Amino acid sequence: MEEATRRRITPLLLLLLAVLAASVHQGFCAINPQDAAALNSLLSQWTNAQLNWSPATDPCDGSWDGIMCSNDGRVTSLRLSSVNIQGTLSNSVGQLTQLVYLDLSFNIGLGGTMPATIGSLPKLTTLILAGCSFTGSIPQELGNLAQLSFLALNSNKFSGNIPATLGLLANLYWLDLADNQLTGAIPISTSTTPGLDQLINTKHFHFNKNQLSGTLTGLFNSNMTLLHILFDSNQFTGSIPAEIGGISLLQVLRLDRNSLSGAVPSSIGNLVGLNELNLASNQLTGSLPDLRNMTKLNVVDLSKNSFDASLAPTWFTTLTSLTSISISPGTLSGEVPPGLFRLPQLQQVSLSNNAFNGTLEITGSINKQLQAINLMNNNIVATKITQSYNKTLVLYGNPVCLDQDSSTKQFCSKQQENMIAYSTSLSKCSSPASCSSDQNLNPANCGCAYSYNGKMIFRAPFFTDLTDNATFQTLETSLTTQLSLRDGAVSLSGIQFNSDNYLQVQVKLFPSSGTSFSVPDLIRIGFLLSNQTYDPPPVFGPYYFIADPYALLAGASQSGKKSHFSTGVIAGIAVGGGLLVVALIIMVLFALRQRRKTQEVIGRTDPFASWGVSQKDSGGAPQLKGARNFSFIELRNCTNNFSERHEIGSGGYGKVYKGTLVDGTRVAIKRAERGSMQGVVEFKNEIELLSRVHHRNLVSLVGFCFEQGEQMLVYEYISNGTLRENLLGTSTKLAPYTQFSIFSHVIEEAIDHPICVHGPAVRGTYLDWKKRLRIAIGSARGLAYLHELADPPIIHRDVKSTNILLDDHLKAKVADFGLSKLVADTQKGHVSTQVKGTLGYLDPEYYMTQQLSEKSDVYSFGVVMLELVSGRQPIEGGKYIVREVRLAIDPNDRDYYGLRALLDPAIRDAARTPGFRRFVQLAMRCVDETAAERPAMGEVVKEIEAMLQNEVGGAEGASSAGSSANDFAGAARAHPYSDTEITRGSYGDNGSEYMPYFEVKPK
Repeated sequence: MEEATRRRITPLLLLLLAVLAASVHQGFCAINPQDAAALNSLLSQWTNAQLNWSPATDPCDGSWDGIMCSNDGRVTSLRLSSVNIQGTLSNSVGQLTQLVYLDLSFNIGLGGTMPATIGSLPKLTTLILAGCSFTGSIPQELGNLAQLSFLALNSNKFSGNIPATLGLLANLYWLDLADNQLTGAIPISTSTTPGLDQLINTKHFHFNKNQLSGTLTGLFNSNMTLLHILFDSNQFTGSIPAEIGGISLLQVLRLDRNSLSGAVPSSIGNLVGLNELNLASNQLTGSLPDLRNMTKLNVVDLSKNSFDASLAPTWFTTLTSLTSISISPGTLSGEVPPGLFRLPQLQQVSLSNNAFNGTLEITGSINKQLQAINLMNNNIVATKITQSYNKTLVLYGNPVCLDQDSSTKQFCSKQQENMIAYSTSLSKCSSPASCSSDQNLNPANCGCAYSYNGKMIFRAPFFTDLTDNATFQTLETSLTTQLSLRDGAVSLSGIQFNSDNYLQVQVKLFPSSGTSFSVPDLIRIGFLLSNQTYDPPPVFGPYYFIADPYALLAGASQSGKKSHFSTGVIAGIAVGGGLLVVALIIMVLFALRQRRKTQEVIGRTDPFASWGVSQKDSGGAPQLKGARNFSFIELRNCTNNFSERHEIGSGGYGKVYKGTLVDGTRVAIKRAERGSMQGVVEFKNEIELLSRVHHRNLVSLVGFCFEQGEQMLVYEYISNGTLRENLLGTSTKLAPYTQFSIFSHVIEEAIDHPICVHGPAVRGTYLDWKKRLRIAIGSARGLAYLHELADPPIIHRDVKSTNILLDDHLKAKVADFGLSKLVADTQKGHVSTQVKGTLGYLDPEYYMTQQLSEKSDVYSFGVVMLELVSGRQPIEGGKYIVREVRLAIDPNDRDYYGLRALLDPAIRDAARTPGFRRFVQLAMRCVDETAAERPAMGEVVKEIEAMLQNEVGGAEGASSAGSSANDFAGAARAHPYSDTEITRGSYGDNGSEYMPYFEVKPK
């Protein structure tokens, strides 16, 4: 009796313990144990962190502030900007080996040394520690981070030398080490050691405000793609390297406040795209640089040097983009050119302490933006000044002021009234609230709120007028829009040029609702500002942001502070726990009693119940990975009872309907007709496999319905039609969904049905050559995923232009991959099968031998590539495109490769590029009659990526140098299936999953 009782009770106790364990320790049921330990170690060294990191929850379920994880429970993003962390950074951060983003910016209380274990994060692309208090040297182990593209360590207290190993970071885009205490020379590579001269893909060298010394010899070369060189306020010596003049994309060059000597190299004049040139406060000699060809210059400062005496250079009156010119003191003589004051963009002239003489003439159509002219301490003896000029003019110390002429007297004081800088108006708040000392007046609603404050520092603005309302209102608007704030929720004040000659703006950001920001909002805004996602108006130039500490309201989570409970509280918890145990036992007993009744109900309502007992079944209900089981009623409602108005296509399998789910998601629903439905096993296998296929370049299965005698598959809705339709210029956009008979072919061969398409024709999208390359790379990545990373691998078997869909952004998605064959059960790399496919795309070797392999898809994809080149269908007028191209190719034709007559006119100009020839050559390798001679899809991906990189790297690359779509591509290209365009998302490191990161738009 006791034994029988024990046997009955033991399972109940085990179940009870499991339930209790799950409820108490559910926090680490999904996260990888190594990552969980690392997060706990980090938290143990932090105090006062305003974080919701509860040990009772799972860090990967979205409840932990600043944590994002992959599907396998690995932490991929740790973003904790502006959350008031105090303490040090634990060495355990090196255990987060799948980390892609690490942002701890704007935590002024976070300091100590930077752990060298950060160098053990092989997938890290973004490392931001700006605005903290780190000390000691920068670890040389950072050179191990081969994927790193964004490194911001500015505004800390780092000391010592810049590690030479940073030169190994070939994918680095952004390098900001400014505002630290770094010393020594910048490392230059040798035959045995790396150096920063190797960073040819880096766009930003921000090293200003340190104590760096030595020369710049050997640092720069013409292979570099730098946009900004900010080396001001250091101790550099020697001459300015002539190689700087070969960096054709350069926009900002600040070498001021150093000890550079010698003449300015004439090659500086080659920087025709430069916006700011600041060489002030050095020991430069020789003649003034010739800037006549630098037509985009906005700001020029050559003050405090020892240039040869000369007249004003001719470029004083020809550089029509100039907003500010400063040569004070200098050695200029003669009359000030009158045309200088008529430059259309000019705002400030500072030519004090020179030797200008004669008559100062400020007449004619003076630019209304001209705010200040400083000619103090020259030899000007007379003036002709138009009455319309009423801004600042300082002539103190000139002979003309000795006469005290009434027309000149007003300009002869040393200092004149300064113009009042812009600040955000509160005029609409007629009765402003009286706010406490820690709150500010919100201009959006005239109430009080806890604003998120900080200083925005612009290191090279292209203007000097601080009174222009329109300029700063564009800054307010861009902050509001890009940071997703409420209209009017941005306040600017304290606008000035500080002692570093940087434009400093005090910024206050207000919550869109309530009186304070949530922690997730703080982290989001901090990240957008720290990683340069926020893109200010172009005239403001490069910037950085330093946030003030933000104290959340009482009641906010204060993780890191230990909780202390009284004895009474502990006793209450114990009593409550006991009652919970009793209640759980009762619940378990009741559940066991109801089990049989529940199973009977499930048997009547669960569409999978019969699958678990059928002898023909392969083992129970489908093992789903993300696919949803829709009810018939749900799909009926979202299609208005499958009305004709929602019908977008039909075929032998059934009809396809466009529907909108209750959450707003648009879907395409394929509903099988009674006579065409698959068997239960086939339908199940189809769902199982499709639910495992996840790639951004494959059409996704959203879910299915299997009830009331229905078989329906629900796919994501792709709005821009097929590639074929867009190449033709007309489109019946949802036709591809009608071809999804999916896995009826996986288990046994199915009969092809003709497709009858319904729906209006609409005009296709113009596809230029770059768009076609991007379509090719997208569809190639999708196929490469099926071949090499899907589990089990899949052969598509029906690759064609009508099975490549284009979304709103013309991203390619391969469809109809359910017609594929699995290759996991073969050891020969091929499958013997009845020939299936579409005429014109069929691999001839597959057709002859019935041996299907991945190379059969490669052949079909090669045909698609020829379609992209010609715009023609594979077979037109009895002519086969593969044969036509093969016969027409003429290597001696430098313009069109012999294909002029076959080219799509829309891309005829592109045929003259080397990339076009490479593309055709790759296509012809893909359609080789022998499968062994064809490249694998992974190789195809890499080759097209290289072509696309070369295409984007020219003028377009220069114009969009601040765009993440081009400049962060280097990190993504490390994986052959990653996207060359990083938008709202990030490439998956295993090629199969794409984690939802934020858009990165570095400057």
